[in-house]
Amino acid sequence: MSPALLDRSILGGLIGYGVRPSMTPPLHELEGQRHGLRYVYRPIEFPPSEDAPDRLASMLKMCRDLGFDGLNITFPAKQIVIPLLDELAPAARMVGAVNTVTFAEDGRTVGHNTDVTGFRASLEDSLQGRPCGRSVLVGAGGAGSAVAHALVTHGAEQLTIVDVDRTKSEEVASSLRRAHGFDAAAATLEELPALIRAADGVVNATPLGMAHHPGTPFDPTLLDQRHWVADVVYRPVDTELLQHADARGAFTISGLGMAMHQAAEAFEIITGESADRAAMLNDLHDMVAAEAIRDRATTH
Repeated sequence: MSPALLDRSILGGLIGYGVRPSMTPPLHELEGQRHGLRYVYRPIEFPPSEDAPDRLASMLKMCRDLGFDGLNITFPAKQIVIPLLDELAPAARMVGAVNTVTFAEDGRTVGHNTDVTGFRASLEDSLQGRPCGRSVLVGAGGAGSAVAHALVTHGAEQLTIVDVDRTKSEEVASSLRRAHGFDAAAATLEELPALIRAADGVVNATPLGMAHHPGTPFDPTLLDQRHWVADVVYRPVDTELLQHADARGAFTISGLGMAMHQAAEAFEIITGESADRAAMLNDLHDMVAAEAIRDRATTH
C-alpha cells in the first residue's frame, strides 16, 4: 500500500487481563493496511481487582480524551463495563456482555457484542446446512452466553447449558427465554455424560484446552461419529477435545472461525469499513502457525 493512500488514522485498543500476547492487535492492523488506513491498535493490561469498576471508568475516559476510535473488551471487563457506558447495542443488551466499545462524536460510549454473530457465522460456515439439533453447551460465562444465543438463533432444536456454577447456567437460560422465547435447560456436571450421549452437538465455551489450561471439559470417549463438536478455544487450534473428537469420527469446528468473525465485525464497527473476512482468516491461520513454530523452538 502506498503511503500516499494512507489518508485516514484509526486508534484502537484491547482492554483485558493478559492481553499483551493477543493476536487481535495485528489482526486489526493488517486489515487496516488493506483498507489504506493508518491503524494503530494496542493492548491495554487490566488485571482483576476490587477497584476494577473505578479503574475501568478512568481508563474509558482516558481513551476517549486521547481520541481512541474504539476498544475491544475482554476478561475481566465484559460485564464490569456495562454500567459505565451510555448506550448498549441490541446484541450487547441481549447477552449482558460487551466486547467492543465505540466513542461517538458527542463523546457518548456505545457497547456492542460481536461474539454472538461471530459464533453463528462460524457455525454457518462449518455446518453448511447441517442442523444444530439437540445441543449441549459447556460453560456459561461471557463466551458461553454469546454461544447460547448464537445456537438458538441458528436453529438449535434443544439446548442444555452446563456449568460448574448452576446459577450461571440458569441465568443464561433465562436470558434465552426473555430474548427468544426459547426454553433452554440448565444442568449440572453430573448430568453431562447422559446429555452428551443424547446430543447431536456439543460446544466447549470454557477455557479448558487453552495452552495454559490443558485438558478437556468432559470425557471425550462420550463422543462418536453422530456428533458435531465445536470449541471456542483457538490457541491451540487443534485442542485436546477436538483431537479426541476427530479420532472418534465426530465432525469438528475449531475456534478460529469465531475468532475471525467477531474480530471482523468489531473492525467494521470501529472503522466503518467492510472487512475482508477470507483475508483475515488467512492472517489468523498464519499467526497461529507462526506461534506454534516459536513454541516448538523454545521447548527444544
